[in-house]
Amino acid sequence: MSETVTTQRTYGSQSMWAPLRRVLVRPPDAEASAAWRAFGWRDEPDPVQLAAEHEAFRALLAEAGAEVIVGETPVPLSPDSIYTYDPAIVTDRGAILLRPGKEGRQVEVDAMGADLVEAGVPLLARLEAPATAEGGDTVWLDERTLLAGRGYRTNEAGIEALRRFLPDVEVVWFDLPYLTGPADVLHLMSLISPLDRDLALVYLPLLPVRLVELLEKRGVQLVEVPEEEFWSMGPNVLALAPRVALALDGNAETRRRMEEAGVEVRVYAGDQLSRLGDGGPTCLTRPILRAA
Repeated sequence: MSETVTTQRTYGSQSMWAPLRRVLVRPPDAEASAAWRAFGWRDEPDPVQLAAEHEAFRALLAEAGAEVIVGETPVPLSPDSIYTYDPAIVTDRGAILLRPGKEGRQVEVDAMGADLVEAGVPLLARLEAPATAEGGDTVWLDERTLLAGRGYRTNEAGIEALRRFLPDVEVVWFDLPYLTGPADVLHLMSLISPLDRDLALVYLPLLPVRLVELLEKRGVQLVEVPEEEFWSMGPNVLALAPRVALALDGNAETRRRMEEAGVEVRVYAGDQLSRLGDGGPTCLTRPILRAA
C-alpha cells in the first residue's frame, strides 16, 4: 500500500483575488512617525490613534481567515514602512525584493527580506541600481500575467528586471499619467484593484487605453469609481477572497457600485493609517499566500 505525502503551501501569491491565507504587515513606529513631513504625509499622525487603527485593521484580516504575520525587523526612520506592499512581491517561487523609487523607502528592503525569510519565504531575486520598482505598480491580472506601471517610482530597468526574474510570466507595462507630478504617489494600484478573475475596480479616466483594451479582451467587467472618490483612495481596495473586498471607510458610492456588482464590502477606519500617508488597504499588506 503506497503512502501519499501532501505538502501544504506556505507562500505563493500570483493572484490578487484568491483567498488571502497569509499576510505580512508592519505596525507603525512612534519614532518613525516623527519623520512624516520628510516622507510627504499630509499631516502629523497621532501615534496612539495610528497604532489603534492598525491593530483594528489586523483584526479584520484575521477575521477574514488570514494568518497575520507582524514584521519585527527594525527599520530606520520610515513612516511609510507600514505600507508593506511596496518593498517586495511574492511569487510562487519566492520573493523578489524590489528597489523603491522613493529613495527614503529603500532602507525598508533589507528588513522586508529578513521578515519574509522568517515567515518561510525564500528570496528569489533582488533589484539593483539603476532599476527601481515598487509593489504598488504591480498587479496580477492572472497567475501568468503581471501588469506593471511605469512612472516616477518604477522605471524601465525595474520592469526589465521583473521580466528576467519571471521568465514564465508575461509582464505587460503601461505608462502612468503625470497627474500632480513626482511629489505625489500615483501607483498603478491607484487606478485599479482586481476583485475577481473577471471583475476589477477602476478609475477609468486615468486608466491607460492599452490596459482598458486588455481588460476588455480578457473579459474583465469594470466597476467604475466616481471622480469625487478617486482622491480619497476609492480605487484602492484589498480582495480578501473572490468578490469579498476590504475598503477604506467613507467612499459610499464606490461601495454601492461594488455591492451592485455582487461584491461583499467590508470597511476599516483609516483616517490616520491611510488618509495621512496616502496608503490604502492593499498598501498596508504584503500577501504571502493566496490559495483556494
